[in-house]
Amino acid sequence: MPVPHDEGLVSRSLLRDNAYWAIRDAIVNGTLAPGERLNDGDLVKWLGVSRTPVREALMRLEQAGLVQTKPGRYTIVSPLDVRAIRAAQAVTGAMHELAIREALPNLCDGELAAMRAANARFADALHRNDVDAALAADDDFHDVPATASANDALRAVLEQYTPVLRRVERLRFASLSGRGSVAQHDRIIERCEAGDIEGAVAAVRVNWQTLLPLLETLTP
Repeated sequence: MPVPHDEGLVSRSLLRDNAYWAIRDAIVNGTLAPGERLNDGDLVKWLGVSRTPVREALMRLEQAGLVQTKPGRYTIVSPLDVRAIRAAQAVTGAMHELAIREALPNLCDGELAAMRAANARFADALHRNDVDAALAADDDFHDVPATASANDALRAVLEQYTPVLRRVERLRFASLSGRGSVAQHDRIIERCEAGDIEGAVAAVRVNWQTLLPLLETLTP
């Protein structure tokens, strides 16, 4: 669908990060569809910022694989590329395994409680078929160990590649196949509570590999 007509979505006092997040989220949630042309003028009007943060945001989005640019000709929302999504899945899954490995020895009761609360919100969102809320709760769940790992490099990698996967995960969480993630999250929490690092890492691996069958359906 075209760029939304709402003007001034992002305050003029906010810069490139806000423009990046707004365009990224519109791509991930499908507001900006695969293959859609992105015009600087339309984005400037929608976001209420100058061309500079919009262009910087588009450069970051190109690095993340969410847009494609041919200088002087066009910028489009990247089509779903199964090879790129597989690569992002492998890297993202490995980073979440590393996050659990590094965070688990220091996870406190409050952080485990935050994971349980996020999973409860996740289950409720799936029950209500609220895909946006499910994705947000899933982010909250996995963000706990990622933050507790205190590994800035790990978080930077996740920031770059997670949005690529979220475009596909919207399909999974909109179907019954996404319901299995609730039990997988419970298993991760259970192994963390037991202090079982290898068991927790294995549970995280299972959780992130559930995306692979969906990728098979996208392969021509």
